[in-house]
Amino acid sequence: MRELKELFEKNEAWVEQKLAKDPEIFRKLSDGQKPNYLWIGCSDSRIPANEVVGLEPGELFVHRNVANIFPHTDFNALSVLQYGVEYLGVEHVIVCGHYGCAGVRAAMEDTQLGLVDNWLRNIRDIYSWEKKALEQIPDKEERYKRLVELNVLHQVMNICHTTIVQNTWADGKKLSIHGWIYDVSTGLLKDLDCCISTLDQIEETYRTLKLH
Repeated sequence: MRELKELFEKNEAWVEQKLAKDPEIFRKLSDGQKPNYLWIGCSDSRIPANEVVGLEPGELFVHRNVANIFPHTDFNALSVLQYGVEYLGVEHVIVCGHYGCAGVRAAMEDTQLGLVDNWLRNIRDIYSWEKKALEQIPDKEERYKRLVELNVLHQVMNICHTTIVQNTWADGKKLSIHGWIYDVSTGLLKDLDCCISTLDQIEETYRTLKLH
């Protein structure tokens, strides 16, 4: 007996729905992908990336992990970024965190969860760097939401500090890195007014020049 039968039934219904709108959709998708956007988001099951921004299959390249972190040592994330930028030609990279992120909340607590604590150490670092400003926020929930935002902003800069992004700018290609927040309670996106599109926007210490 096939397990998870209901999921196969939902798949068939989804295919029928897509074909009703565009009989050629899957043939066109089989020819390849050409997305203009790379979404780097949290693995949280409440945030379906394509649906949140109203895009169809093939329009959004996606990388997700716990708490939407982009460490400079993560070769998985770096590979996704390189493939998206250099081979697919995406022009916009979106780092999208979300209010209610359990990963960020766990990084604020003093209890251990297991292996994931080593991953969340990246957010604990951010809390330490931003501790003075965060502790000026008296309400714990508001402080938590601000750490969610700060995490996004730091990950945006981590992406901008890569040679992948800086070489793309050096080659004169268009590429913008954006910082957004998704509000699970409303379904709406929030722009953190963070858009990095040139090397001039990067702190000088992190700028590297491509050798020709």
